[in-house]
Amino acid sequence: MTRRELMALAAVPLTRAFPWESTASIDSDGRRLEGVDLVREFDGPFTRPRLINRSTTSLRVKDVVVLEVDLHLPAATGLYGEGFQMLTQTGGTLGSPVDFSQYTDAKHYRIPVAEGARAFYGLVTLTPPGEGSRMFAFTSCRRFSGRFDIHAQGGEQYRLRSVVDTEGLEIHPGETWLLEELMVTTGPGRGSLLEDLGARIAFHHPRPTAPELPTGWCSWYSFGPRVTAQQVLDNLDAIATSFPSLRYVQIDDGYQPAMGDWLETGAAFGGNVRGVVDQIRRRGFEPAIWVAPFVAEAGSHVFKAHPDWFISDATGAPLRSDRVTFGGWRRGPWYALDGTHPEVQQHLQRLFQTMRGEWGCSYFKLDANFWGAMHGGRFHDPSATRVDAYRRGMEAIRRGAGDGFLLGCNHPIWPSFGLIDGSRSSNDIKRSWDRIATTARQNLSRNWQNGRLWWNDPDAVVLAGDLTEAECRFHATAIYATGGMVLSGDDLTRLPPDRAAMLRKLLPPTGIAAAFDDQSLMVGTVQLPDARMVCLFNWDDIPRTLSIRIGEASLVADHWTGEPLGRHSGALAIEMPPRSARLLRVKA
Repeated sequence: MTRRELMALAAVPLTRAFPWESTASIDSDGRRLEGVDLVREFDGPFTRPRLINRSTTSLRVKDVVVLEVDLHLPAATGLYGEGFQMLTQTGGTLGSPVDFSQYTDAKHYRIPVAEGARAFYGLVTLTPPGEGSRMFAFTSCRRFSGRFDIHAQGGEQYRLRSVVDTEGLEIHPGETWLLEELMVTTGPGRGSLLEDLGARIAFHHPRPTAPELPTGWCSWYSFGPRVTAQQVLDNLDAIATSFPSLRYVQIDDGYQPAMGDWLETGAAFGGNVRGVVDQIRRRGFEPAIWVAPFVAEAGSHVFKAHPDWFISDATGAPLRSDRVTFGGWRRGPWYALDGTHPEVQQHLQRLFQTMRGEWGCSYFKLDANFWGAMHGGRFHDPSATRVDAYRRGMEAIRRGAGDGFLLGCNHPIWPSFGLIDGSRSSNDIKRSWDRIATTARQNLSRNWQNGRLWWNDPDAVVLAGDLTEAECRFHATAIYATGGMVLSGDDLTRLPPDRAAMLRKLLPPTGIAAAFDDQSLMVGTVQLPDARMVCLFNWDDIPRTLSIRIGEASLVADHWTGEPLGRHSGALAIEMPPRSARLLRVKA
């Protein structure tokens, strides 16, 4: 598709037929279905498709292809594509795609892909060298998942299919399915296209609230699953004494005796979770807790008592997750609660009512949410999609949590729209340069979501350990540039003074994500009311010179060191050592 063709799309009247080839529907065997019509309404760049069964029999529909186009673009065209679940993102170029993480939809989570295709979910942007960007995106996710399959045709020819995954469900005679809205547009600035996308998604899926941007501390990155009550209380003391701006004190995975039994305390924790939560509240801080609401292990009380609550296989038995996807990172293989089951909805609502109302927890880190939308199984409601199952379960959690802050983690991104207050935007952080760099790229690529759909969670700030000073500044600058949440992952009883000073300079977070010049993510700007903060990143193992635009004469200073760099106008060249970042304050 040429840029001219995409620009023409914005002028398509509501009633005109779509100007490109499409396939009304495909059944589970890959055949065209007769008697099923795809009806589409057009409004500028938006397409609203409906599927109608005009036949006299029920038919199973695997996929609905809403749009199929040839792309005449060079292999060097910049590519960005989202995944179904949080850990999948793709960059690079059309000719050489690059996975941002090893935990991909296709390989790690074993989500089926069309033969010979590369699949993306929700969003694809394409930016040819020296040109504007093209954007294909689904702007809603109420019942179905929308994906984009790109097939390389040879040379500089690619074929893109915009597909609504209908999961082989039956559409009955006379029944109409409202599918998900598709947005196709182009523009000179990729950033402005993403802003438009965020606004349209928010139109269909408004944020539940506009809560305060959280700050806090998380136990996982210092203590892991062996966290104890005493370690949490020791860090509570350090927070109260030295870091009072860290509002939420979060007990992460490890307190529970089994996956699924969230209201019980494991013996290894060394104290009652409820008692620790009470002490956090008495000290004037907000208790936060980790829960993986959709999963349970075989030995858990909830699984033993209610095996009928779980997503099932073809025989009706609970489906072991490792039969169809990744089995779970700890105490697996897991089983996944069926969000379409009324008793599961009641269970989830009661669980979070207890933690919010009786325990007083006001922040919930919801992990392993992907399994609530696990593929390959059967639901209590046979007419439900996996998006239905996940969203119904999440709605029950939302009812139970009330005004509590819900953070989605390891979650299906598009199906979470309108249901969560915060969204993890990267893989887990580690104290290594490789993970510092990869999580930074993942987070900054999702800056367009922050403050529009939810608050982004770039994962914990980890400043202790063997990281060099340059790596720490890179990490801290990347966290600042997200404009999102700030939670410390260090043992604050041992944090060196210079690293503690860096943590304090991240507080409070601005709530404003950096706008980057291009997809290289080397120069980004955070526009504050009284100054511009310029974020410079050298991702390479060799030195690099980066230039920033100053404009009128302004004072420039380094945010981390406080060092004044003088008054400058026009452009300013900054020498960047390998694996380094600078955060500069520019004020007229």
